[in-house]
Amino acid sequence: MSINKTAKAATVTVKLVRSVAGVRSSHRATVRGLGLRKLNSVSVLEDTAAVRGMIAKVGYLVNTL
Repeated sequence: MSINKTAKAATVTVKLVRSVAGVRSSHRATVRGLGLRKLNSVSVLEDTAAVRGMIAKVGYLVNTL
């Protein structure tokens, strides 16, 4: 039995649309964990429950594309 390694995993694209200045440090850390640094930066991530939870936590700072 072989496993197909060419199957593409679902992805989600996240864009930072609001500054992290003045927000909670845990929210800043979550934004950083999503791979976002500066305003309007974009990150393509694997669509997992953990990533969805992170996006929900800082939903007021990011947009999903």
